[in-house]
Amino acid sequence: MDRDQGAALLQASCTMNAVVALCHFCEVHGPSIVFCTQAFHAQDPIHILDSTSNLSDGNKDDAETSSQRSGQFSFYGSLDHWLRPVRTLQGPTPVTPQSPGGLSALGKTTEMCEACKSMTAGQPGFISNDHEVKISYVSSQYPCHPEIFSMVRQACVRSLSCEVCPGREGPIFFGDDERGHVLSHTFFVKDSHARGFQRWYSIIVVMRDKVFLLNSWPFLVKHLRIIIDQVQQKALKVYDSEQTECPQRALRLSSSVNPRDFLRHRGMNKPARSLIELTHDKNLFPQFHLWFTWILKAGGNRMTERLLEGPPTEDTVIDMEKQEETEEGFIKVFTTKVEVSKVAEGATLDASHPDSAPRKHEEDENAEVHALVGPVFKNLRHLLRVLTYEKFHVLAHHAMIGNQVIVRGSQKALVRSVIEALENLLPKGCCSSVTWSNTYQESFKCNFLGLEAGTEIPPHLNETDMYAVLDIIPPEETELLDSGNNYDFPGYLFTLVDGTALPNLCPVLLTKMEQAMAQCKFTNEVLDCALATMKEQWMNKVKVLFKFSRASGNHSPEETQKLLRVLTTGPQDEPLLRFWMTGLSIRYKNHALESSFTQSGDSYYEVCDLNTGQ
Repeated sequence: MDRDQGAALLQASCTMNAVVALCHFCEVHGPSIVFCTQAFHAQDPIHILDSTSNLSDGNKDDAETSSQRSGQFSFYGSLDHWLRPVRTLQGPTPVTPQSPGGLSALGKTTEMCEACKSMTAGQPGFISNDHEVKISYVSSQYPCHPEIFSMVRQACVRSLSCEVCPGREGPIFFGDDERGHVLSHTFFVKDSHARGFQRWYSIIVVMRDKVFLLNSWPFLVKHLRIIIDQVQQKALKVYDSEQTECPQRALRLSSSVNPRDFLRHRGMNKPARSLIELTHDKNLFPQFHLWFTWILKAGGNRMTERLLEGPPTEDTVIDMEKQEETEEGFIKVFTTKVEVSKVAEGATLDASHPDSAPRKHEEDENAEVHALVGPVFKNLRHLLRVLTYEKFHVLAHHAMIGNQVIVRGSQKALVRSVIEALENLLPKGCCSSVTWSNTYQESFKCNFLGLEAGTEIPPHLNETDMYAVLDIIPPEETELLDSGNNYDFPGYLFTLVDGTALPNLCPVLLTKMEQAMAQCKFTNEVLDCALATMKEQWMNKVKVLFKFSRASGNHSPEETQKLLRVLTTGPQDEPLLRFWMTGLSIRYKNHALESSFTQSGDSYYEVCDLNTGQ
């Protein structure tokens, strides 16, 4: 992804790609767009002169004077989207009230009534810049782009004519992929001079993304309702005041209505009054600009589209498969009851509980737990430093090829910490652990086993030669006062017994992991990410091997070796690949088998029919 695409993705996630507009049903002009707000994006701002006075053609002195008086403002967008300088034309040019032409012309047209206008003559609109994400929010009478104007215009007509909810006041959704999708919220505003003493308005949100708009329905309806309530409350106060001074209902009933004095009953011979007059708020449209800008900004921040980095990892799928769902649809959460055990002469927290182990970055709690239950291993790198490379390498080699690793000791927390550290070498699907037991558990039940000190290993285990035993002897049993430079475990003795001589060549993955742990520049967080990436990379190789060997028929040893060379693996990696194959998720195994059956087609079922006779 290049720089421009990344910036565009960032900008798109910071605002809604929509147009928010205020519409009015005018008794003279019909449905009309009164005010709209939209967002513009650009990498570099454009500085535009804010000219507010009319300039005649060819008058350079007036132009220079006006430029000196005018200020500059920034705009993130194309100049084609912005307004042209206001000029006085030599002859009258008819401009329709709904044309998407320059707002300068619209500001001077005489065909628009007060109720259809939001900008005064020469006023282009309002602009707010978000310099952090390089977005400009522009409010004007109409959308600047002709295509967007056409979409908003059609939405305006439909929102105030045919697409209305029951009662003619409330939210409704309509639209299509060609003309855009619209959320329209219609409402009435009190007007003592109007027919029925109220006028009909709507606020519409127009965008092309149907899913995004529907998912934003609760947010948009809630805040549009807040805006509408504030406008209606202001108009109601003005309406009550005018009705108190001169009740219009009684006046209309007492007078005869004819075409000549019809406009006089509306007041001041004006067909309709603007929303500013109805609310007595001169800053109403600047307030609309702030409201609509906030909706576009907040609507984009609350729900954004993000690029997925890829499918879920095997560890994530394994975690999902381990969750149990009840008949009511709830996920069971398994907890362990905290036990109390005796340490020294006082009662302390049972170290077998997950929360009793010391947590990272909490030195005070670590010191307290250390005093109660003894030292524990914090992570895999800590285990490597204490055991020394030779013992750790043998122990890790056994673990990664599926041999049973047994840890014996008298302290539960210490035994548990060793097993939890070694589990980081394997995918979750390959980890089957019993962290504490006073009897031996068979290897098919667990590949990591924590035993109480003194627990006997059964004789038949020596015949398999597929195990390793790490004995942890505390200082009081070894009578050692110091263990060299090992300040974390003074006096502790770690002895390792394995039942077989491992090959000289270890799996390539183990070598890479050991090299990563030896990197002093890697923090513990970075090391965890590196190990997770390595495991996922090798799990992808295991998936290919599984589909090749289990889901695509029988293959000769030569074909298998050719595949292993393609996967950049050697003979020393085969025990690891075979063991890790057992840790694949059920979902992937079913998918691989089903896809192989589908690819075989009719020939597979013909063979089955011949063999079974059915």
